Amino acid sequence: MIKKLASHLGEYKRAAIITPLLSALEAIMDVLLPLLMSYIIDQGIEKGDMDAVIKYGLLTFLVAAIALVLGLSAGRFAAKASAGYAGNLRDAMFERIQHYSFTNIDKFSTAGLVTRMTTDVTNVQNAFQMLMRMCVRAPVHLVFALIMSVMINPHLTGIFLVAMLFLLVVLGCIMLPTTKIFDRVFRNYDNLNASVQENVTAIRVVKSFVREKHEDDKYTRACQDLYNQFVKAESRLSFNNPSMLVAIYGCNLALSWFGAHFVLDGVITTGQLNALFGYVMNILASLMMLSMVFVMLSMSVASCRRIIEVLDEKTDLPPAQKPVDQVQDGSVEFDHVTFKYKHGTGSPVLSDITFRIRPGETLGVIGGTGSAKSSLVQLIPRLYDVDSGAVRVGGVDVRDYNLDVLRQEVSMVLQKNVLFSGTILDNLRWGDENATEEECMEACRLACADEFIQRFPDKYNTWIEQGGTNVSGGQKQRLCIARALLRKPKILILDDSTSAVDTATDAKIRQAFREKLPGTTRIIIAQRISSVQDADRILVLDNGRIDGLGTHEELLATNKIYQEVYNSQTQGGGDFDKQGGED
Repeated sequence: MIKKLASHLGEYKRAAIITPLLSALEAIMDVLLPLLMSYIIDQGIEKGDMDAVIKYGLLTFLVAAIALVLGLSAGRFAAKASAGYAGNLRDAMFERIQHYSFTNIDKFSTAGLVTRMTTDVTNVQNAFQMLMRMCVRAPVHLVFALIMSVMINPHLTGIFLVAMLFLLVVLGCIMLPTTKIFDRVFRNYDNLNASVQENVTAIRVVKSFVREKHEDDKYTRACQDLYNQFVKAESRLSFNNPSMLVAIYGCNLALSWFGAHFVLDGVITTGQLNALFGYVMNILASLMMLSMVFVMLSMSVASCRRIIEVLDEKTDLPPAQKPVDQVQDGSVEFDHVTFKYKHGTGSPVLSDITFRIRPGETLGVIGGTGSAKSSLVQLIPRLYDVDSGAVRVGGVDVRDYNLDVLRQEVSMVLQKNVLFSGTILDNLRWGDENATEEECMEACRLACADEFIQRFPDKYNTWIEQGGTNVSGGQKQRLCIARALLRKPKILILDDSTSAVDTATDAKIRQAFREKLPGTTRIIIAQRISSVQDADRILVLDNGRIDGLGTHEELLATNKIYQEVYNSQTQGGGDFDKQGGED
């Protein structure tokens, strides 16, 4: 784990190496100060030698100044290394997430990934900064202070050793159980963030159903769980400071008692006793710093594990050994395909699916809720991999393509339409970042979006709020269709992406596709018969299996499911919105 995390230091290795070196030198300077103070007392004050007082006083000031400069430099390099390291970690995690398959994404909640990239990385950053400074400075302080104490009087040094042993036992009893508690704490952070994200995303639903009180209670429970875990952890950590104070005051009392006798007996001088008081504070302060590091480490170990989980997650879409870099045409073939969302477990979502779509053909897909229509088309751009069988595009198994090349030629408008904050042009250019404004307008005319865009005061420079909250559902769908068309794909998949527009507009969009995109293979998933009846062929799915495949007339004559859907939608005068329009 440490090796993997350290590999992300990158360009900040130099700062990470310089920081502990400067901290070690700073600690050595600090250790020299009590020794110089003893010389001022013994050689200057007790002997009445002002020259010695001035000489050692100036030397003390110089050493303190050097320690100050070293400390400031170490702090600067530590901040640079830790902040840069945190940035590299976040970049590595974000890049890793971009290469996840949908299966990988499903393993982590959105809130969990956000927590790992923010709170967890911040914990690791703070711990790393303390490690570079405290974990070098404190041991150097400790070792050199002990050496100096032994040189003054080895018998009195035994007092320090007893205090150190006491503190090590106490710290061990505190830290071991606390680390396990922090594991649970960060899982509760995920739940808390999930509650906030869900509430903010669905705030319109919450308000329309007057469920604010319910959401408040749910969030309060998540906060209470987090509070209880933190109280439990902090209650254990609260023993740290009292233990430290017991050790400090115990050492001071013992040193005062035994040290006074040693001075009276002439074993040590007054200056040396004063130096020992300085060293006991150095030693115990070092132990206090180490205890703070242990506290931070106990928190960061849990965070490290969660970060490593993201970095170690392997995509279940392995790259092709010899990737194909060109899609010949828009033909699609399903060859005895079986698919499960959890590979190797659970029931198949699709079972023994076999059919072929010719280049430039329009295929309609219809079926009841849960019949796996979306699952079927998500296999074409290889958002998931099949469990058995093969999906071929342009005559080549999708698993043999360079993934970027395949997805460049397959434009897909998903069921859940997403727009990003930015202008309409910014959103359209997700399809082609180099598209001219005229090309964007042409795509919008094909998608019947130009008509409402022209009514906006800023037209194509109209600002779209995050998630497209300032446009209607039908407008959002048409913008997403236009965005997909800008790719000029060989295959265009519309996954129920005209459900929020009226049937008249739907018909215009389909007519534009037939006239302007004759060479593009089109797959249209719809709930309305009117959206697919003009397709070259229609695929009827039922519970993950093919129930029928043919033209509108053939299915109307032979397929029971298609007949039922057609009759339910046409009895009573046709689709409800045939004469209406979009709200």
